[in-house]
Amino acid sequence: MTLPGDARVRGARLPRKERRAQLLDSALEVFVAQGYHAAAMDDIAERAGVSKPVLYQHFPGKLDLYLALLDTSCDAIIDNCRRALDSTQDNKQRVTAAMHAFYDYMAGDDGAFRLVFESDLTNEPAVREAIDRVTNQCAAMIADVIHDDTGLPGEASRLLAVSLVGMAQVSARFWVTDAAGISQDDAVGLVSGLAWRGIRGYPLTDEH
Repeated sequence: MTLPGDARVRGARLPRKERRAQLLDSALEVFVAQGYHAAAMDDIAERAGVSKPVLYQHFPGKLDLYLALLDTSCDAIIDNCRRALDSTQDNKQRVTAAMHAFYDYMAGDDGAFRLVFESDLTNEPAVREAIDRVTNQCAAMIADVIHDDTGLPGEASRLLAVSLVGMAQVSARFWVTDAAGISQDDAVGLVSGLAWRGIRGYPLTDEH
């Protein structure tokens, strides 16, 4: 049975790259709706309008498919964070831009954030590694800014950076699931204001 609302044409031939993208889109819908354990390759193939052998030509198993989606989601968050930090030299604006990077991702219509922040497969080492990559790489970029601007030692800068990333992740996840009535801009303003009031207490390297 085709999932409700889907009317893709079975058997249409697509270039390999386009077929892979189509399969990933269909898999995302199924994983977000059902979670990893409840999702079946049959459901994903049906959603994409292809046979299971076609699906297996591109992804040997369900975990391979999930990891491909997870890597894409993690790359998107990291790239968003990098662009936010590069968007300005004003550190107050950087904090706000970085918060927006997480909130924008959480607010996405496709629900992809659930793969990263609400995965039911975190005991799988490859999944845990991918999820940790978001925190580690975003924190590393932020730590470089903190270190350059404050002169704090590397480990201290990294601890502060991980704290900021954690604040962004947890608050954005809470906002998208439980904070009805607070607009995205208001939520970002509240949390980035809190973060900035803390981080600005560390003086610039050329101040005494």
